[in-house]
Amino acid sequence: MKKSIGLLACTVILTGTVNAQKLKEAQVPAVVKAAFDKHFPGITAKWEKEDANYEAGFHQNGKEMSALFNANGNLTETEVTIKIDELPASVHQYIKKNHPNTKIKEASKITLSDGTQHYEAEVNGQDLIFDTEGNFIKAVKA
Repeated sequence: MKKSIGLLACTVILTGTVNAQKLKEAQVPAVVKAAFDKHFPGITAKWEKEDANYEAGFHQNGKEMSALFNANGNLTETEVTIKIDELPASVHQYIKKNHPNTKIKEASKITLSDGTQHYEAEVNGQDLIFDTEGNFIKAVKA
């Protein structure tokens, strides 16, 4: 019984931690909201706190997107969901070799504020990041 109560308490704490990342629009700094409105006029977003940054999730031109802003309102990156088959062939080859018998859950194209582009493939709870040629850069927790 004590184990069940302890497990339940851990579950509640972890669930609270995950939900704490979602923000109401009123919790987003005005400078961040103003920057979002400048870059994406007329678009409504759902907000999350990602480390020290603010992430706006939204739809534009029929595509699922997100934009990441720092606390000063500077746009640091945008991300557009793409079809898995739109990833470069070398990304698929890397995943087949290094993550055998797994499927890519989601794929996206990331554009950093300096114009650099990357691809992202979610595999086994990790986001695998690749350059535009499909060369592996790093893995981060999804």
